[in-house]
Amino acid sequence: MLWQQLANGIAIGSVYALISLGLTMVYGILRILHVAHAGIYALGAYVGLFSFKLVGNFWISLMVGMAGAAIAGYLVERFLYTPLLHLPRIAPLIVSIGLFTALEEAFRIVAGPHTLTYNARIGLGDLSIGSFRLTETQILILFITIIILIFLWAFLTKTRTGLAMRACAQDPETTSSFGVNVSAIIAINFIIGSAMAGAAGVLIGVYDNQVWPTMGSIPAYKALAIVVLGGLGNIPGTVLASIVVGLAETFFIGVLAIPFPRDAVAFVAMILVLMFKPYGLLGKA
Repeated sequence: MLWQQLANGIAIGSVYALISLGLTMVYGILRILHVAHAGIYALGAYVGLFSFKLVGNFWISLMVGMAGAAIAGYLVERFLYTPLLHLPRIAPLIVSIGLFTALEEAFRIVAGPHTLTYNARIGLGDLSIGSFRLTETQILILFITIIILIFLWAFLTKTRTGLAMRACAQDPETTSSFGVNVSAIIAINFIIGSAMAGAAGVLIGVYDNQVWPTMGSIPAYKALAIVVLGGLGNIPGTVLASIVVGLAETFFIGVLAIPFPRDAVAFVAMILVLMFKPYGLLGKA
């Protein structure tokens, strides 16, 4: 039971990491709470589902879902946030909340208000060792998350664009004075973060075998709690916080059977950590 719940917690925490990383990357550069990121996550799920119904191949639908989310993220950055950067940060936040609400209504109008099934056959098979069992979708989630995290680490640490992105997160004005195109770096930041959110949407759609218009509502505030828990703008901290929240939800509800809402665990963990580490698990003053 212990090892099984550990695997379950890491799997769901991996999805939380994919959702929250884009949010923390945006905050790291623009200092904006990108609430509409949860709408991009749901958009990726819908695009992936519709492409799967057309071609019948999960891997193609995953790529299409990530591409659709990446394009949407770029458009949001270019036409929504960029014109508002000279205003107080409350303005982009309000617009982001409005966009998220509009996206949910758009999903309801275009795809219908009902839950749609995402019954994708992946072909990996389950892994069973005695009573321990990893389902096909859990293996898929772990595999894709590891690949994406390795790519993100290599991109940020081994490429000039990644170096420029980290420099922009520290001081965009100084970075611009060295000849770096900060606008392009911000756009790339949005594209990568949105693509990861799209991947998370597809994975959750397959994991739960359903996609629905308001599927981004809970991740909208849970990702915020995870980002604060890990340290605002801190990528390793966000990954660590995502795994911590996934394990906490699994053990509190699945093992200890504590009668507590599952989706509130992230906020309890955030409060407990911030009491002793005000800047988050890996955050800095």
